Amino acid sequence: MQAAAAVAIPLFIPSSFLLSRSPPLRSLVSKSVILGPFFSSTSAFILFKTHKTWRIRPSSCTSPYMDPEPSRKLGLLMEVDGVLADVYRLGNCQAFNVAFQKLGLDCANWTEPIFEDLKRKAAGDEERMLILFFNRIGWPTSLPTNEKETFMKSIIREKRKALEDFAMSRSLALRPGVEKFIDEAIQEGLPLVLLTAYSKNGDEVCRSIIEKLGHDRTLQVKVVGKDEVQQSYYGQLVLGEGVSSSLDEQLVKEARKAVSMEKQRVAEEVASILKLSVDIDTSSTESTDLVVATLRAGAEYAGVPVQSCVLIAGSQSGVVGAEKIGIPSVVIRSSSTARAEFRRANAVMDGFGGADLTVSKLLSKRFADPS
Repeated sequence: MQAAAAVAIPLFIPSSFLLSRSPPLRSLVSKSVILGPFFSSTSAFILFKTHKTWRIRPSSCTSPYMDPEPSRKLGLLMEVDGVLADVYRLGNCQAFNVAFQKLGLDCANWTEPIFEDLKRKAAGDEERMLILFFNRIGWPTSLPTNEKETFMKSIIREKRKALEDFAMSRSLALRPGVEKFIDEAIQEGLPLVLLTAYSKNGDEVCRSIIEKLGHDRTLQVKVVGKDEVQQSYYGQLVLGEGVSSSLDEQLVKEARKAVSMEKQRVAEEVASILKLSVDIDTSSTESTDLVVATLRAGAEYAGVPVQSCVLIAGSQSGVVGAEKIGIPSVVIRSSSTARAEFRRANAVMDGFGGADLTVSKLLSKRFADPS
């Protein structure tokens, strides 16, 4: 279905935000904003006049205002990593052993106790885990000293491939209680959106995990990856500006990312020695922007305002992004976040059902932290 000449796009975006953008957009908004009777003075119904043909998406990607009673609905936004399945608990050690085998390292074979000991001593840093291990058993005799870093990176690269294969295989099981939780949400008529756009495991791996929910459930939920974010109203308006970063800006971003990662590594090493936990926000502005855009797109696909959503998260980045736009978050711990603290989350749970997270608790907003 196509419409030409003009398209009315309802957005839950303050007009003050729009008027603060570039001069061309300010001019466009000042001439084309129509305040409807059901909009507050801080919201706008924007009519974009264009000679281009706009493609109208189906109702699955509607504005919140197309829902007759949006304020009465609770939109559930769920991450996949660590929430639907704990990939790292079940596959991390196994993936390292597969990598060792592919690289012909017969001397390396980690049992779960060895893996957990290395993980604890290295505060989860995979390169540090390899250094500790090979310092203990000895490095390959044919490996020059100046190639150790390249050697470790090749192991980690193969390990990640093996972990992806495991995540996409039938061997990976969903977390206990998550299927019942989703069934109850569907029975309550709650819109449920699964977020894959900012997953560190990638969209393909996440979608393969989602398929484990079964055909009937997947028909009842929506999935928001990077493509869906770009196609959302928010993505088209905010992310579709087409402003390319200069080389200097890209270098600054990479430098900030490197400094952030180093801060986290040092903090985790100190915390491991002192047997403390750390909560450092190492997310870059770029990654946070993607999280925020994904959450806003998720609200659009759910058909409810952002303020009516709850994020069920498994990552710090998701919690940080949710806090920035006023979405409450409930964290489901996984093996990779067992020692992490989520001070910005509204609650932290160990799983689904019973004393942990249930749909009834979400509906009554009883986010009781079991710890």
